Amino acid sequence: MSLVKKLKMTKKKLAANRRNQNLCHSPVREERRERIRAALLRFGFNLQAEELAMRALGEDPAQFQELLEVLWEEWNPAGGSQEGVVIRLARALWLVNRADRMQEGYAVRQALDVSGGREERGHARLMRLKHAEDRLRRLAQSVAQEDYVTTPHDLEMMQTLHQEGVAKEMGEIALALFLELQAPARQEGSVNSMEEARLMVEQAKEIFGIGTTAYPVPTVRGAPTWGPPRESPQADGGTGASLAPDFSPAYAELKFSATPSPAGLAKVSGQVPVGVTQAEKNRQRYADITPPQWEARERPRQLLENILRRQVETCEAQRKAAREESRRGPSPYERAAEIAPTHPNSRLMRRMQDSNFREVRRLISLLLRIKRYQGQMGALEPEDE
Repeated sequence: MSLVKKLKMTKKKLAANRRNQNLCHSPVREERRERIRAALLRFGFNLQAEELAMRALGEDPAQFQELLEVLWEEWNPAGGSQEGVVIRLARALWLVNRADRMQEGYAVRQALDVSGGREERGHARLMRLKHAEDRLRRLAQSVAQEDYVTTPHDLEMMQTLHQEGVAKEMGEIALALFLELQAPARQEGSVNSMEEARLMVEQAKEIFGIGTTAYPVPTVRGAPTWGPPRESPQADGGTGASLAPDFSPAYAELKFSATPSPAGLAKVSGQVPVGVTQAEKNRQRYADITPPQWEARERPRQLLENILRRQVETCEAQRKAAREESRRGPSPYERAAEIAPTHPNSRLMRRMQDSNFREVRRLISLLLRIKRYQGQMGALEPEDE
């Protein structure tokens, strides 16, 4: 048996509920508005200062009045306590909406700031990818040559790319291979100071793109020059007779030796003649590397070339994707990530919103209890005969 007495619906209570229902759903009347204004004045709300505060925040006091009228029609407060709770409920709902506008307003401001620099950031990203792609392609073309030896310029370029994080993990492997393909350290006394100076000059000319200049062919003392015979007044004792060219075997031997071969020109001038490949240049420049060592260096060179070409393709694909992304625009998920709450007071704004929402819940619970209590009190009244 239940200890709680169940309320019995009587004719009087049913009639009262119908009257309240008619009042709640009746059209807006002027007397009800006057009642609301009087209640606001009694509780100190909707004064001139309140309207000025709302207008200063960009809010319309008329909208708050409409919200209050809707709540008044819904709850139909009877008595000063219910009227005060309904007014407080309207203010709590208004503050909840204000907290929402605060968060959304900051998100809009942050989105506008991000959108203002999105185009410039996208263009800068495309330029960085294009620059990295060009540098990787030049390195790949340089490494593609047989008998490649790492130059200081290539090593510095690869170190810069690795510091920028272009190739990431593959950049470390490529940098290690560049270091492995460096020229072997020379022992003291193996090359004299003149040879070292000549090699340094050659490397400098190669880095700065200075063309090689052919050195003049050394003349042989006693050997006549080409061309028609010249008249010399002292040659025949002043008689004026011309000297005939000497076609003796000794002269022919001297004339042939006066035109050096490419190998001889390289020995004399220190430069490699035109038409010689870079591999032959490297073999002549680094003569201390033996053929077995050149064969051992071929495998790292091929691996380095494959890595660089793969990175060139990766940069090109990233550049195309970035161009397509900039043309398409950011997705809703990217926009949501851009307006993530990074404001230092974002947590405080969220707490304000939660506090106002809890206030609304407490006020509604209080109104429901008041209405329930009124219903119970009406059921306890004596029934009419």
